[in-house]
Amino acid sequence: MTETRFHDRRAVQIENQFIRLTVTIEGGHIAEILDKATGVNPLWIPPWRSIEPSSHDTERHPEYGANSEAKLLAGIMGHNLCLDLFGPPSEEEARAGITVHGEASVLPYEFRAEPAGLVTKCILAASQIAFERRLILRDRKVLITEKVENLSVFDRPIAWTQHATLGPPFVERGVTQFRAPAAPDISTTFTSASVSGGYTTHLLDAKQEHAWFFAYSPRSRVVFGYVWRRNDFPWLGIWEENHSRTQPPWNGRTITQGMEFGVSPVPETRREMIERQTLFDTPGYRWLPARTTLEVSYYAAIAQAAAIPEAVEEFEKIIS
Repeated sequence: MTETRFHDRRAVQIENQFIRLTVTIEGGHIAEILDKATGVNPLWIPPWRSIEPSSHDTERHPEYGANSEAKLLAGIMGHNLCLDLFGPPSEEEARAGITVHGEASVLPYEFRAEPAGLVTKCILAASQIAFERRLILRDRKVLITEKVENLSVFDRPIAWTQHATLGPPFVERGVTQFRAPAAPDISTTFTSASVSGGYTTHLLDAKQEHAWFFAYSPRSRVVFGYVWRRNDFPWLGIWEENHSRTQPPWNGRTITQGMEFGVSPVPETRREMIERQTLFDTPGYRWLPARTTLEVSYYAAIAQAAAIPEAVEEFEKIIS
C-alpha cells in the first residue's frame, strides 16, 4: 500500500502485474481500476477540480453549487458508496448537515495494508454505523467485501448502494456497449427534481444467483464491470449525463454513465424510501438490526477483448 496524490487528492494505491487500484482517503471512493497494459481507467474522473470534502465550504466554494449535493460533488470520483441514504436528504436533514447519499462518501477513512490488498474503515457518527471495506487484488479482479455494523440499539431501515460511475475516454457516446441481466419486462423510469435527466431502475433476474453488468469499449478494447450476489443487491439503476446539466459544477461539460447496484430501486429521501416499501414485490431497502453486522462481497474486473463476443466470454469466465 502506497500513499500518493491522485488528481490533487490524498489517496492510497495497491497494484499487481495487471491492475492498479486507487482509493481516496477522504470519501473512500474507488477512483481508479487501471488496466496497466492499456493505461485505461474506466471510472469517471470529473472535469472540475477535486478537493477534499473536509475542506469544502459553500460560501468559499460556490463553483460546486449551493445545495446538499455540493460537498459530495466537490470530491466525487469513480465508485462511491451510498450509505445509509440513496438520494437526497430531507430539508430538515440537509439543514442538519447531511449530504446527498449520506455520510459515507464524504468522511475520512482509516487504511490498513493486507497481503495483496487493503482495508478501509470509517464511523458514520450521525447514522451510528461502522463501515469496513476490504479490497483484495486477484489477477484482473478486485474482491470487495463490505461490513455494515449497527452501533445503535434500534433496528434500522437502510439504503446501501454502490454508486459506480464510468466516464471518458472509456465511455463514448453511441460507442461503448453495456450488458446486464435485468429481469424480463421489469424496469421503470423515474423523474424528479433531484434526478436530473431521469433515471431508469431495473430489477435483476431473481432466477440467477449472481447479478452483473459489464461495459465494453471498442476503441480501447477493454471490458470492465462488476459481479455480485443478486440477493445482496437486487436493483440496478442506470443514469447518464450527456452535457445536459448546466448547473455548477457540471456546467454542461461532461459525459458519464452511472451503473448503481444496491438494495434500493431509486434515489429518494428516507421518508419516501420507507413509504414506498416495495417495487415489483421486492423490498426497496434493507433492515439492519440493532447491534448486528451485515456483510456482502462482490467483484470488480477489467480485461482486454478484441470484440464484444470476446468481452462476453471474458465476463462469463468471471461469473463462473
